[in-house]
Amino acid sequence: MSTNNTGALKLVAFLLFDEMDLLDFGGPYEVLLTANRLSERAGDPTPFRVHTVSPDGQPVTAYGGVGLTPAGSVADIERTDVAIIPGTIDPKQVTADPAITAAVATLTADASITASVCTGSYLLGHIGLLDNRDWTTHWEDIADLQQQLALRDDADSRLHGRSDRIVDTGRVVTAGALACGLDLGLHLVARLVSPDLARQTARQVDFPWGGHSPHSQRRIGETGQG
Repeated sequence: MSTNNTGALKLVAFLLFDEMDLLDFGGPYEVLLTANRLSERAGDPTPFRVHTVSPDGQPVTAYGGVGLTPAGSVADIERTDVAIIPGTIDPKQVTADPAITAAVATLTADASITASVCTGSYLLGHIGLLDNRDWTTHWEDIADLQQQLALRDDADSRLHGRSDRIVDTGRVVTAGALACGLDLGLHLVARLVSPDLARQTARQVDFPWGGHSPHSQRRIGETGQG
């Protein structure tokens, strides 16, 4: 089955940093890799080249203690089509870290699309990318992020928090809490390649999206035996 992929290769960079939420990164990362695999299976070119970078190229430790080794540093990326920023349990701590905020600013400066998952939106707001835009974040942090943005100049133009899973304003795409990273990955596949490939990818990872119902319907404890 064709994936309807006729576009150019999209360069996607994920920023990794200490105490980031693993699912915020792993969800969309796995979706994009799955879209590539399905495209190869169909005989189509792979649509995404995925990179992982940290501010200085050094390994990071995600929330919960999982170590991750990036492919390089932000400085190694000459250009990127899509920059993806994960969230963290303590967004105020990372927005106070100049190395992380500088890395976000550098990575997103020339990106055609900047995306965040969960509280990664705090980092986008910190560098001004949420100015005059609708946005979303973890559902329990919407009011707090609005308050944080209100501390900036021209605050009234920045209070556009929404409790949606995905908010796409063109150059900036924000996703809600944690598992919404899967929605983000599928949204990017649909937008940048085709809705058909996104639906195939949702089916492959067994995630309810775009009208697809998951294959695995049984509840915990049900064996299916009569």
